[in-house]
Amino acid sequence: MSIKQNRKQREGVVLSNKMQKTVTVQVERTVQHPDFDKHIKRAKKYYAHVENQDIQIGQRVRIEETRPLSKLKRWRVVEVVS
Repeated sequence: MSIKQNRKQREGVVLSNKMQKTVTVQVERTVQHPDFDKHIKRAKKYYAHVENQDIQIGQRVRIEETRPLSKLKRWRVVEVVS
C-alpha cells in the first residue's frame, strides 16, 4: 500500500524557456539578517520540467518536487499562476 507524500512546492518567475521541455524558474524568499534584523531577499534558480512549451518568460508558475528527471532537473511545473 503506497501513500502519496506531500511534496514541496515553490512559486517563482520563469527566466528562460530556451531548452526542450525545460524552463528555468527563479524563486525569491525573504530571510531575516541574524545581526541587524533586516529582511533580505534571497533568490535561487531551479530547472523545471514542462511537457508543453507554451510557458513564456516572465510568467509566474508553481513548481513541485519530483523524482530526478536529469542531472539537474528535480522539479516540474504544476500550473501557471499568472
